[in-house]
Amino acid sequence: MKNKPQNILGIAMVIPSFLILLLVVVIPIVLAVLESFRDDHTGAFTLSHYTFLFTDKFMLRNIGFTLNLTVVSMLVVIFVSYMLAMYLRFNQGKVADWIRRLYFIPMFIPSVIGTYGIISMYSNHGWLARFVMLAGGDYFPQIIYSYSGIFLANLWFNIPFTTMMLSSALACIPNSVVESAKDAGAGRLQILVRFIVPLSYKTMLVAMTFVFMGIIGSFTAPFLIGPNAPQVLGVAMEQMFGVYKEIGRTSATAVFMFLLCSFMGYFYIRSMIQEERQ
Repeated sequence: MKNKPQNILGIAMVIPSFLILLLVVVIPIVLAVLESFRDDHTGAFTLSHYTFLFTDKFMLRNIGFTLNLTVVSMLVVIFVSYMLAMYLRFNQGKVADWIRRLYFIPMFIPSVIGTYGIISMYSNHGWLARFVMLAGGDYFPQIIYSYSGIFLANLWFNIPFTTMMLSSALACIPNSVVESAKDAGAGRLQILVRFIVPLSYKTMLVAMTFVFMGIIGSFTAPFLIGPNAPQVLGVAMEQMFGVYKEIGRTSATAVFMFLLCSFMGYFYIRSMIQEERQ
């Protein structure tokens, strides 16, 4: 009874956040699930939208294209970011100082501006192609409006944030651990595999989760520099909803993407629970 006023105050402070979560997240998800099982014309229950999603050859190509791009981009981002974070953690000097100052820059550039910067640099009439022509070359590969263009954009937008997360994790590893391992005769590879990675893999899982969700749900870069076919699911959803007004198919695609992200989140949460139990 003595703590009753404090409990009421705590509940009152939580209610606004809960209502915002309910209105912004929970209700839209429930409505999308309902729409995915509803016929656009009659409103009757149907599975045709999910049948279309997994039987139409164009949608299957879009799904395969999206998953391939997402997984490959995520793995490359994690690898490059981890190597960069390792270099910044265990190296000093002017090069490391300049990298620390510069790798944050893409985080403060809007995605539209960054995407148009990639177009200006890597398109067939961009700066890089002009330098190739001035050097005497007569061929420049197609980078923009293809898989490679979206891949470059994914690296540009995700490496800085991922490097920042991994750098924070590596900074928490005491120097004494590394020095003790060296004194015991461990080589660089052994120190990396047996000490550094186990002490930082939790943050790596968090980074992988955020990168996966960010890439699979991206729209601006794929819309501006992606191919016409196949397309990432975000762009395909925009066309189904904005051009063809197919609400049910769009909702089914959104639910499918939500399940993919939920699976990635579940994998991370399960790993964390198992680690805490140990």
